[in-house]
Amino acid sequence: MRANNAENETGADTHATSDTLITTPPMGLEPGWIDYNDHLNMAYYNVLFDRAVDIVYERIGAGPAYLKAHQASLFTVETHIRYLRELKPDALVTTTFQLIAHDDKRLHGYQEVRHRDGWLAATCEGLFLHVDQTVPRASPFPAPVLAAIRQLMRAHAHLPRPQGLGSAIAIPARSKA
Repeated sequence: MRANNAENETGADTHATSDTLITTPPMGLEPGWIDYNDHLNMAYYNVLFDRAVDIVYERIGAGPAYLKAHQASLFTVETHIRYLRELKPDALVTTTFQLIAHDDKRLHGYQEVRHRDGWLAATCEGLFLHVDQTVPRASPFPAPVLAAIRQLMRAHAHLPRPQGLGSAIAIPARSKA
C-alpha cells in the first residue's frame, strides 16, 4: 500500500499529488449536512476541508499510523474560512490543498472547495501544529516527515499565491460625506 496516494478498486489514483494541488476525489453532500436554508451548513465545509488535510497528512507520513507509532499528530490551531457561494444538496465537490509555508513544527495551508462545474464555493486558510501527545506540547517534525514536507513545499513553490490568502475580517469604516 502506498502512503501518499489513495487508490480506488481499479488501482488508479483518486487524487492528484504530483507537483499540483493535492485534490480529493469528488464528494457528494450528505443529507444530514443540509440546513433549513436548503444548502450546506457551515459546519460541514470544515468536514470537506478536513478530508483534504487527511490526504496531506498521509502524504507526508503523519497519518493515523504515525499517530499510533509515535504518539504525535498534527492539530489545527487556526483557520479562516470564506463562504463564497452556497452549495445545494445535489452538489458534487472536490477540495484542494496547497502548502504555503512551513517550519520545523508548523504547516500553513490553503484550501478550496470547488463545485463539479468548476466554480469556487469556499476557501480555508489554516495553521497546523505538530504535537507530541505524550507531553502534550508542540514538537519538531521527525526527519522523515520534515523531508516529505520539504518535498511538498518544493512541488507547490511554483503555484501562484491564492487570492484571499491572509485576508482579515473587518467592517470597513464608512467615509463621512
